[in-house]
Amino acid sequence: MRRLRAACPSRPFLRGLAGAAGLAAAVLVPVGTTPASAATSVDVSVDTSRSLASIPSAAVGMNVAVYDGYMNDSPVPGLLKDAGIGAVRYPGGSYADIYHWKTNTTDGGYVAPNTDFDSYMGTVRAAGAQPVIIANYGSGTPQEAADWVRYANVTKGYGAEYWEIGNEVYGNGEYGSSWENDTHSSKSATTYAQNLLQYATAMKAADPTIKIGAVLTTPGSWPDGITGPGDGADWNHTVMSIAGSKIDFVVVHWYPGGDSPADLLTKPQAQIGTITATLRSLINQYAGANAPNVGIAVTETNSTIDKDTHPAALFAPDAYLTWLENGAFNVDWWNLHNGSNGTSTVNGATDYDDEGVLSNASGSEPAAETPFAPYYGIQMLTKLGAPGDTLVPATGGQSPLTVHAVKRGNGDVDLLFVNKDPSNAYTANLSYSGFTPSSATPTVYTYTQNATSITSTTAGSATSQTIPAYSLVVVQLHPGGGGGGSACKVDYTKNEWPGGLTAGVTVTNTGTSPVNGWTLGFAFPGDTKVTSAWNATVTQSGTAVTAKNATYNGTIAAGAAVSFGFQGTWASDDAAPTAFTLNGTTCTTG
Repeated sequence: MRRLRAACPSRPFLRGLAGAAGLAAAVLVPVGTTPASAATSVDVSVDTSRSLASIPSAAVGMNVAVYDGYMNDSPVPGLLKDAGIGAVRYPGGSYADIYHWKTNTTDGGYVAPNTDFDSYMGTVRAAGAQPVIIANYGSGTPQEAADWVRYANVTKGYGAEYWEIGNEVYGNGEYGSSWENDTHSSKSATTYAQNLLQYATAMKAADPTIKIGAVLTTPGSWPDGITGPGDGADWNHTVMSIAGSKIDFVVVHWYPGGDSPADLLTKPQAQIGTITATLRSLINQYAGANAPNVGIAVTETNSTIDKDTHPAALFAPDAYLTWLENGAFNVDWWNLHNGSNGTSTVNGATDYDDEGVLSNASGSEPAAETPFAPYYGIQMLTKLGAPGDTLVPATGGQSPLTVHAVKRGNGDVDLLFVNKDPSNAYTANLSYSGFTPSSATPTVYTYTQNATSITSTTAGSATSQTIPAYSLVVVQLHPGGGGGGSACKVDYTKNEWPGGLTAGVTVTNTGTSPVNGWTLGFAFPGDTKVTSAWNATVTQSGTAVTAKNATYNGTIAAGAAVSFGFQGTWASDDAAPTAFTLNGTTCTTG
């Protein structure tokens, strides 16, 4: 019999304390009241001339666990790909700190058949995703982790870039509560940071290109701010003061909880900006000159309320996008499969209290691999944008209606509306800066309450869209005849061979005035690394690339073009960039 539930939880019972000082919930009309006779009108403005962030290749992630016997079932890669999952985290929360990759065993836990590392990588590759791996800190050693890196990237050529050192290590008893396995004689943050440096040194000796992540407590959540008996400061300040200059990203988990679904749905806007600002302050304080290159990964999150019904579907894309807009490069939902903990009825739908996005047929659940509501919520992100596209500001005037916007590499602008009001529709009156929409009727994707699919139609206009109550809506807009504000065009070509490539980039000024000094920005969807360049100064941070003009080609006359090139390496995926910005303005592509 396949066992999907973990012997020990991935997260503590204290997870509900996340954001205990959070803001009050928005006032929403309760389910069952009479809908308004007409949709409330709100003004929404979209500024495509400003960039919040470029969507990273690992942005939309998912957790899997070695106790999940369905992890590598044949439908899974297609389901992951259809949901736009670009990263898959392994071997599963707290199980990481009892898991030994060489033997595919755990210290006292359960490992399902066919969940070993190579089987996992087969699924990841088939899904077109990349791995996020947790090295065993609890009962492992730096050498064991280094051997894993060497096997993954040198022996097998998997190109595994992101490696966390332990899971929720602060749950090892340092602060009284103990759910995370840790066999070290000292449980202090100081000990973790010192050992983290040993892990980083050993693992980067095996492959210097990997990224090492340090486990931090989530700002505002237990045990943030508490000084343990073995330390002189709280966990985050202790870890960062010792290891901050040697790491590549920080890791937090976010389970915001809430008093009700309405309260839960306020959490992305109420908490994420503050959390990321605090993390960035820590990074800037302790990472030294490397601070701009240190990323933020949210490697576990979940709705925690009505986990597999519609409130979670509304929460999921809002959470992903808000984290990305605030600078996170990776957000991983917990979990692919998890299992039923009993049933309840939520707005006419059965909630199985299952943190998985796919059924594992436990309890009274439907057939295995049946998607739950959060799966469709995550899948809506594929209608909005893709890695390399640009998140741009969108503001609205009504709190239950949240709006996110993306400018595509081809000049299109897509909008995601999250209507958190269970009873009332809203009509959005849309205006734009830096973009002139086509007069054609937009394509609209909608996911409504208790639906088992996403629907598509053409509806409304570029200046007015009605968003049904308690729904997710993506509106796709094409630029009008004026070109949508883009004044540049980029052509990208490449010649490739196993492990290497050369690329040529031509930038054309399609505007009516010259460009004096240029910076071209783009991101690789895969794992390409630039090694040398000509006719431009090219730098890279993670997947993001910046190319600046040479002294002799800084001016691009109206209608003229400049070209530059580079040589690079790649391990598993050398896909071409899909979006480019010239001096902050999105270009069309050839």
